[in-house]
Amino acid sequence: MKPKDIIMLLLLAALWGGSFLFMRIGAPALGPVMLIELRVLLAGITLVGLALASRHRIHILHKWWQYLVLGAANAAIPFTLISYAELRLSAGLAAILNATTPMFTALVAWLWANEPFNLKKLSGVVLGILGVGVLVGWQSGGNGPHLWLSASFSLLAALSYGVAGVFSSRYFKGESPMDMAIGQQLAASIILVPWSLAALPREAPSPVVTVSVLGLAVLCTAIAYLFYFALIHSVGALKTLTVTFLVPVFGVIWGRLFLQEPVTLRILLGLLIILSSVALVANVRVDRTRHRNAEASRNGDRRGHRPESTVEDALNVMRCEE
Repeated sequence: MKPKDIIMLLLLAALWGGSFLFMRIGAPALGPVMLIELRVLLAGITLVGLALASRHRIHILHKWWQYLVLGAANAAIPFTLISYAELRLSAGLAAILNATTPMFTALVAWLWANEPFNLKKLSGVVLGILGVGVLVGWQSGGNGPHLWLSASFSLLAALSYGVAGVFSSRYFKGESPMDMAIGQQLAASIILVPWSLAALPREAPSPVVTVSVLGLAVLCTAIAYLFYFALIHSVGALKTLTVTFLVPVFGVIWGRLFLQEPVTLRILLGLLIILSSVALVANVRVDRTRHRNAEASRNGDRRGHRPESTVEDALNVMRCEE
């Protein structure tokens, strides 16, 4: 990667990691549903503005029901579940649990798309389960059941991302990434309207909460998409996948810096185990063959094609996570 690509990758990971910080601040004040309604609506409006400014012709109505499904599975449902989880979970812990998304994507791709599920992927799944157990299962005191319930919301969100990834890899090949970003955000906002109207906050948000909402919608969603698209075009889909390893790291860092969340040996060990499981499931390896495949993937992306692997395909058309 060139220095500018590395900088973009770090910025993207920092933004997506920051989404867990903003949700941790905003969810208790506004409620999970209202927070996410504001996130997807403002993000959708921002992306529409950016598309118009760049003279991009928005083309989403031809797949209206597919965008509704994508908006539900890749935004409305997982975002809301993570927000509910963060009513109790720390931002760092929620970010680490979200890193299990490739594990669920591999399982969904195996069950739905007949993607080969070899011993390496199975080992990754088992390792991921162990990592979750390390993160949540060693809690002492009376909060254990509540923590497990909140953790289950985060894991269900990761499963929803996996479903969305495989769905989008089947129904959105050849579609403009900008259209996909706009379509899913606006669709998610429509889906959440009745639920958000039933969960209006009782008081106006504080300045800190307002900044968190704007940061979540504009920076962590709309602007992050621009970095993501630029990286896909510049270095290819496979190298962009390395952001998966950096997002939970930044989630832990932001939680520590701004919310004084503890960074314990248990958290670091769980993070290491889960990231190791991601490496196994995503079939990450550094060799000449992988380098050639990455270059082929990059060239394919520039021609409008996707990687051959359903899992790699799904992980790259679904994001964003976060």
